[in-house]
Amino acid sequence: MKAIILAAGEGIRLHPFTINQPKSMVEIANKPILEYVINALSHNGINEIILVIGFKKERIMDYFKDGIDFGVNITYVVQSQQLGTAHAIKQVRPHINDGFLVLNGDNLIEPETINDIISDKSNATIILTVMRENPKGYGVVIAKSGEVTKIVEKPETEISKFLNTGIYRFQKEIFNEIEELEISERGELEITDAVQRMIDKNYRVQTISTTHKWMDVIYPWNLIDVNSEVLNKSIGNKEIGVSANIENNVTIRGIVSIGENTIIRSGTYIIGPVKIGNNCDIAPNTVILPSTTIGNNVTVGSFTEIKNSIIMHGARIGTLCVLSNSIIGENVIIGSHNVYESKKTNIIMRDTIHSIDVGAIIGENCIIESSVNINPGTIVGADCQIGSGNTIIKSMPNNSNVI
Repeated sequence: MKAIILAAGEGIRLHPFTINQPKSMVEIANKPILEYVINALSHNGINEIILVIGFKKERIMDYFKDGIDFGVNITYVVQSQQLGTAHAIKQVRPHINDGFLVLNGDNLIEPETINDIISDKSNATIILTVMRENPKGYGVVIAKSGEVTKIVEKPETEISKFLNTGIYRFQKEIFNEIEELEISERGELEITDAVQRMIDKNYRVQTISTTHKWMDVIYPWNLIDVNSEVLNKSIGNKEIGVSANIENNVTIRGIVSIGENTIIRSGTYIIGPVKIGNNCDIAPNTVILPSTTIGNNVTVGSFTEIKNSIIMHGARIGTLCVLSNSIIGENVIIGSHNVYESKKTNIIMRDTIHSIDVGAIIGENCIIESSVNINPGTIVGADCQIGSGNTIIKSMPNNSNVI
């Protein structure tokens, strides 16, 4: 069986972390989201994978290449214009001779989630999960005795408690329905419209409800929750790189992964689950608390505390800083005495209010000098510079300067 992974999208709602890379390449616990999807397929013996790519496609191709290092065989198909999920699936028709799976490359899933669907022989099968509090932005399914009666993409009101995960098993008949589709009100060719056509023609469209892990990353703060989930579930055992240097008087408790050539200096206190990448330098008397991921080539200054946060590759964190429920982008430089504590706050994005507990969210290549106060829930875009002693009370677009 072949699997199609849809990974062409840009992920605008995940800015500033998708400005220079596809959404599927944003990292969770120092691995791209897409890698977790590929691993889940490989774990189930599905090794023939077609990746539909588009935005910044080179980032995906350079990382995964032909797939051999990941135990799979990858074929790339380019969706030059992102015209919807059905349009993306249509591009792979020449490569399909039998039943196949469809998955999104930006959803975190467990191998058991795939196992739920691979043996079903219906004309179409959809994996469902129980709806979250806010259904807006998701597709939902109305089913009776396991058969789908209606499927709706992103309804404005709650019409069902069952959420469409976007994981499908199709037979070749789906391509005929895609060919007959018209552009939706959202300006796309929707795979849900193609599935509804099958339902209307009395094809057998089944549902499978999964209790296994499925997590969607839509907004930047979702990365914190997903990172915590992965760290709590997948690290497994304590892992210390052979070439890592753990100095005397370092306290490590719980499950902690430390990469190669990383130095953990005296007096540092780490409570897992924590993942620290390669070539990092963690200064003396640093405190790293649970659900924190630190990327490769990161330096952290003395007397700094980091909790439930993501520090991406190449970042430099100064002395006497406090980071809680925060995300620090790649190659960000943060001076001393910066405190980004979390607090329940409201963030307005695309005319929707999100009430979340979050600290600072800082895009790549920013330079933030000493003693800068960034209010909880503030998003600082990529390539920004903020001078010492400033207070940032609202989100900043990319390339902003505050002197």
